[in-house]
Amino acid sequence: MASKIVKGSVIIFLGNIIFRVGGYIYRFLMASLLGPAAYGILGLTTPFQGIFQILSAGGLPPAIAKYAAEYNALEEYDLARQTVYTSLKIMVILGIFFGFVMVFIAAPWIAYDIFNKPISLLPLQAVGLITPFSVIVGAFRGAFQSVYKMEYILYTRAIEQIVMILGATALVLIGLSTFGAVLGSVLGFIASSISAIYIFKKFMNKYLPPKSPGFEFSFKQELSLAKTLILFAIPVSITALAEMGIYSACTLIMGVFLTSSLIGYFTAADPIARLPLVVSNSLATTILPAVSEAYAIKNRPLLEKYVTDTYKYGMFFVIPMCVGIAVFAKGIMGLVYFTNSSYMNGAIALSILVIGMTFYSVYAMSASIVQGIGNPRIPMYILIIGTIVTAIVGWYLIPIYGIEGGALATTISSILMMIPMVYFTNKITETKPPFKFLIKIIIASLVMAIPALILPASTIGLVVGIILGIIIYFVMILVLKTLSHDDVVQFRGFASKFGPLSKFANKFLDFADKFTNNDEFGMTYEELESYETSRLENIENASKTKSDSDCEGIESSVEEFEE
Repeated sequence: MASKIVKGSVIIFLGNIIFRVGGYIYRFLMASLLGPAAYGILGLTTPFQGIFQILSAGGLPPAIAKYAAEYNALEEYDLARQTVYTSLKIMVILGIFFGFVMVFIAAPWIAYDIFNKPISLLPLQAVGLITPFSVIVGAFRGAFQSVYKMEYILYTRAIEQIVMILGATALVLIGLSTFGAVLGSVLGFIASSISAIYIFKKFMNKYLPPKSPGFEFSFKQELSLAKTLILFAIPVSITALAEMGIYSACTLIMGVFLTSSLIGYFTAADPIARLPLVVSNSLATTILPAVSEAYAIKNRPLLEKYVTDTYKYGMFFVIPMCVGIAVFAKGIMGLVYFTNSSYMNGAIALSILVIGMTFYSVYAMSASIVQGIGNPRIPMYILIIGTIVTAIVGWYLIPIYGIEGGALATTISSILMMIPMVYFTNKITETKPPFKFLIKIIIASLVMAIPALILPASTIGLVVGIILGIIIYFVMILVLKTLSHDDVVQFRGFASKFGPLSKFANKFLDFADKFTNNDEFGMTYEELESYETSRLENIENASKTKSDSDCEGIESSVEEFEE
């Protein structure tokens, strides 16, 4: 995998872990301070926060990342910068509009007529205060993503989360309950938007040079650019709304049929189930602009490499994480929410839900690849169908099986979405999934789960099980000869980003290299190195007979492979 993908993925991955940990701190504090019933109300307001943020952003952050990355690749820096400014204007207007709608129209209707829970009114109205600031942050994060400055995204998210946790905790403690918890998010987005503006003005001139002296952009041209962005953004926005539906449809249905306390148990399990998405979302965030560039310069070998490596290295971590969480669900719930043991009632729902996240992770990575090569409608259609399936199945199962029925509905829809998404991704990119690699990962993960059948469901059993599980997983990886020599080389790129742990990781990779499998090449290590050298020479020789534009793509491919 190219060095910038490795660097960007690792930064986003580490940032997502930190952000996820911060999210758990926030949820733990809110669950402890509010109790299951009030926490269930907070769980009902969270989906609307996401929905109105998506409506306000209009799907433009991914559009910024895509088009700004393409303009940068073509050295049209004025258009890259203009893309950010035009998108920001659109998003601010939408943010103010939908904020007004939420506060004065949607919130009263939802609280009184849909949920029949008047206590949810003020928290829902507070959601409307978030949208104007969230769209500002979203626009600048799209700009940061387009130039692979993922650390800038990390900075803004860190500020957002720190302020949110401190603000929400203080407001709940002074007696504002769920309303105070949501107001904490408002404060977080205000602080994050200020930091995003500062970073853009202070540091982005290195990557998006100032406007050229002779550059003029008329109102008509800006309308044309806005049209281009919106046409791309509309299906992306619908896709994001459908994704919210996958996550939130069952929670909203629970608001109709179940008590607030039961919803609180499900709300406590849901973020833990999404933990494996840290890996897949990190790869998906970084792969979109990279795939867009490779596709724009018609570099087919590089595109194929991005696709295959994304599946392999994403599933290497996602599958064992999902299996581990599923088998240790009760112990994890008891450990995370140790101040209130009643939250362990969500353990079965957690086990079911996290299995669904395995399939959803594959879908998410595939969708980002397809979006990056300019086909956002395919993920949109699949997600819409998935949302409809989730709602229909959830409406049937939740009254019968409660929160477990909601988890099962989400898992079923995730499977049904993954299958066509993988098919279209491989068809469009002309690649094949690394089936042998994935089968071996699944076998290693299932063997890893064996200690859960023996150890007690306690904190000590959980800690011992996690340690044994990790050891068993990596032993099975070696025994099954899952990794190729090329995989070890790629993992070294990841390992070098982990600071003090990189030395230990590299020692393990040195040992793992002795157990590598080169069946995909049918060669020894020496023959593999000779093959790589010969292949790059052939690419360079072929470039002499190509047009200038083709040469650029081939030269880029050589540079990427050499890195």
